[in-house]
Amino acid sequence: MAAAPTTVTKSPPSLVPPAGPTPGGSLPLSSIDKTAAVRVSVDFIQVFPAPTSGKEDRSPSSTIAAMREGFAKALVPYYPVAGRIAEPVPGEPEIECTGEGVWFVEAEASCSLEEARNLERPLCIPKEELLPRPPAGVRVEDTLLLAQVTKFTCGGFAVGICFSHLVFDGQGAAQFLKAVGEMARGLPEPSIKPIWARDAIPNPPKPPLGPPPSFTAFNFEKSVLEISPDSIKNVKDQVASETNQKCSTFDVVTAIIFKCRALAVDFAPDAEVRLGFAASTRHLLSNVLPSVEGYYGNCVYPGGLTKTSQEVKEASLVEIVTVIREAKEALSSRFLDWLSGGAKENHYNVSLDYGTLVVTDWSHVGFNEVDYGFGEPSYVFTLNDDVNIVPSVVYLKPPKPKQGIRLVLQCVEGHHSAVFGEELQKHA
Repeated sequence: MAAAPTTVTKSPPSLVPPAGPTPGGSLPLSSIDKTAAVRVSVDFIQVFPAPTSGKEDRSPSSTIAAMREGFAKALVPYYPVAGRIAEPVPGEPEIECTGEGVWFVEAEASCSLEEARNLERPLCIPKEELLPRPPAGVRVEDTLLLAQVTKFTCGGFAVGICFSHLVFDGQGAAQFLKAVGEMARGLPEPSIKPIWARDAIPNPPKPPLGPPPSFTAFNFEKSVLEISPDSIKNVKDQVASETNQKCSTFDVVTAIIFKCRALAVDFAPDAEVRLGFAASTRHLLSNVLPSVEGYYGNCVYPGGLTKTSQEVKEASLVEIVTVIREAKEALSSRFLDWLSGGAKENHYNVSLDYGTLVVTDWSHVGFNEVDYGFGEPSYVFTLNDDVNIVPSVVYLKPPKPKQGIRLVLQCVEGHHSAVFGEELQKHA
């Protein structure tokens, strides 16, 4: 007899307002916040396994109530998050400090996390059931953050978050959620004092936009693969012995994917293959912001490199790591150039075609260290996986206790997937 389908019963979304009085008025966003590249909502899930015996003395309902209270208390120092995005002048969005609060949804699943395969892909619960959305008539694009906590029959939870990339980058959203967790666990104030200071970031003249990009929809194969700590260490050791330089896990994993994809797709030898990534520039804003620690706005800037297909296929991983490190160094000077108004081109323009690979690193943003009162999550994953106009890879921490890097891949079409998988397996 087939198992009964899993159902998720949601409460209607309710507003959690700040726990105390907050300032009104409107606040500007920074010139980085307002780049077209970040006008999206970001969805992700944090998976919290059932507490082991003796570790949890609160009922699930009191834990969720404490989490709701954590949001209310955190919204006092983070009062702009309780507001709404407005655009009184087209192209100039700002935050109206209305104090309305964040939308919060409570839900119950009819199965255990284990029965839901611990929310491994492919999801056996539709993602819409796990993600918060506002009531009908409220535009999700105008909200800064929404949360849904789904309780499973085993005592585990999934927390679904939707945040506006216009207002936070990943590190900034994680900073806010860590504060929510601290308040939920009874701390009197956040360990990091939040800083708005968006107007401290210069607003350099905009370089010419150029023609609008043309879009081609691709039919990407979706897959998940893990790169082991040993594989990563082997390449790091090779880099150290051949160049006397250290490199990061990001450099190694990106070099592996870039090379494996070039081998699998087998472009013409002189065809351009491009790598795109966004890097944090917080460390470059220390002379601009009152304090870099506590700033929760966007501090990311696009970087990348272009090579011929033949160059990438023939290069060793050490050589590819070296050019990735050079691209990261160039990004710093490009960002400072942009900040001072010296940029002659729009670096946010990315060629959206099959020759481009865009990588996003979620493995150390901070969402894995959020504790709302039921411990840190065993696994965090993003759900913005319906983009089909540019080949992409997201790096995640694999579910605990595994180590290494989990790759969420949608960067080759079906006829290239077998060879791509074979090449990646050599480094898994």
